[in-house]
Order: sequence, then structure tokens, then C-alpha cells
Amino acid sequence: MLKIPRKYKAIIYIILSAFCFAFMNLFVRLSGDVPPFQKSFFRNLVALVFALIVLLKNKQSFRWKKGNFKYLFARSLIGTIGIICNFYAIDHIPLSDASILNKMSPFFVIIFSYFIIKEKLTFFQGFAVVTAFIGTLFIIKPSFANVELVPSAIGLMGGMCAGLAYTFVRILGKRQENGALIVFFFSGFSCVVLLPVLLFDFHPMEWWQLLMLLGAGLSASGGQFAITAAYCHAPAREISVYDYSQIIFATLLGLIFLGELPDIYSVIGYAVICCMAVLVFLYNNELWFFRKKQQ
Repeated sequence: MLKIPRKYKAIIYIILSAFCFAFMNLFVRLSGDVPPFQKSFFRNLVALVFALIVLLKNKQSFRWKKGNFKYLFARSLIGTIGIICNFYAIDHIPLSDASILNKMSPFFVIIFSYFIIKEKLTFFQGFAVVTAFIGTLFIIKPSFANVELVPSAIGLMGGMCAGLAYTFVRILGKRQENGALIVFFFSGFSCVVLLPVLLFDFHPMEWWQLLMLLGAGLSASGGQFAITAAYCHAPAREISVYDYSQIIFATLLGLIFLGELPDIYSVIGYAVICCMAVLVFLYNNELWFFRKKQQ
């Protein structure tokens, strides 16, 4: 039987996660005027059930490895904030804009890895982060006349939180933590934190809204398991660029189901950010190859 290298598995996983998350964003938008806290709760509730099923089916332990609790807690807290920010942005700006702002996360991974994991930050990586941020300005279009300024900024904050959360996922992967347990802990934490808000400010839903949120939850579950597996199989420098396939999926879904077309400034922003992502990918892999060759 042909054995697939870990890197290729990671690439497949991350493209699958991008596809799933693009559908999650679509379902969130189609669910209508439901508060982002409520959407986040149902999204994570479905993921919690799936993670529980996986753990029970595989007879895996619910106990985390020694010393991993603080990383699980940090990943869950920051990830919950990031989801709420992302869902708010999805409801107020075009689907493709919300997706690309959330996909600033790999650049934030570079920054947070420097401070948390103590990975070296080169001049080129710093240049790429700054240039990518300039790209976001084309999407956000900062102006008091722009009614989408605040939701766009919140969407960018969601990308920052996602970057920090994935940094902790990478740490947990290095520490050999079970991927299903990471998803279970994160989903359970989010549900517990969001439940009081839901109880005090629950908005009744139509059957189709509940159906859309269940679809979002199912898509998110697939995406969460896939991206957790991806970052556990390979370093971010080898696979993060493939995460940008979500922009293609999001743009197509937005066009087909919502009739959305990004404006020229947003397209320029997409191009700048994606180009920087590709350059960082090529730079990181060339640097890694050079180091291996020197050994």
C-alpha cells in the first residue's frame, strides 16, 4: 500500500479545511439576523459532539498530556474570541472580504511564533507581514465614509486571534497532544463560555435558521479536524500558503449563492496578501532546504 508522506497529507488536510470553512462562512451568512454569540455557540456545539464521538469511537483518553493545559486553555480562549469576530464580519461585509481578513492568520503566526516559540523573525518575514497589512487596507478602506470600516477591522482582529490560536495548536502538535482532544477542549470551552450569554439573550430562530447553523457546525467540524491534523502533521512554513485556497472557494460561493462581487480595491488587497503568502512560503522552504543541505 502506497504511503503518503506527512507533508502531502498536511497539504490535503489544509485544503480540505479551507473548503469546509468557506462553506461554514456561507451557512453563517445564510442563517440571517442571529447574534454572532448565538451562531458561535451552535457552531461549537456541533463540533463538540463530533469530537466526543471521535474520542469515544477510538477509545482515546480525555486527559491531556502533562503541561499542556495552559496551551489548550489559551488556544480555546483566543480561538473563541476569533470566531465571534469572524462571524460578526461575515454578517456585515462581503464573504470573500471576511475570508481574506481571517486568512491574515499565517502572518500573525509569524509574529506570535517570534514572541511565544522564540522562532527567528527575518527581515524578509517582517517585510512580508507589513506588506500584507498594507493589503488589508485596500480591503478595509479606512475612511469615516466607509460603513464597513468597523466590521472589517473586527474581521482583521479575528484573523489575529486565529493566528495566535494556531500558534498554540502548533505548540500542542509538537508536544504530541491528541488532535481530537484539542478540538474537544476548544469546542467545550467555547460552549461553556457562551452559554450564559445565550441564556440571557437568546433570539428565537426559524427552522431554516437552525438548519443553516447546523450546516455551519458540520462544516466547521470538518474544517477544525482537518486544520488541526494539518498543523500536527507539518510546520506552518510548509503548508500555510495552501490555506489561501479558501479565498477561491469563498469568492465562488459568494458569487453563486449571494451574488457578491468584490470591488477592485478588495481584489488588489487579495492579490497583495496572497502574493506575500506565496513569497513567504517559497522563502521559508528555500531557507529550510538550504539549512538541511548544510548539515
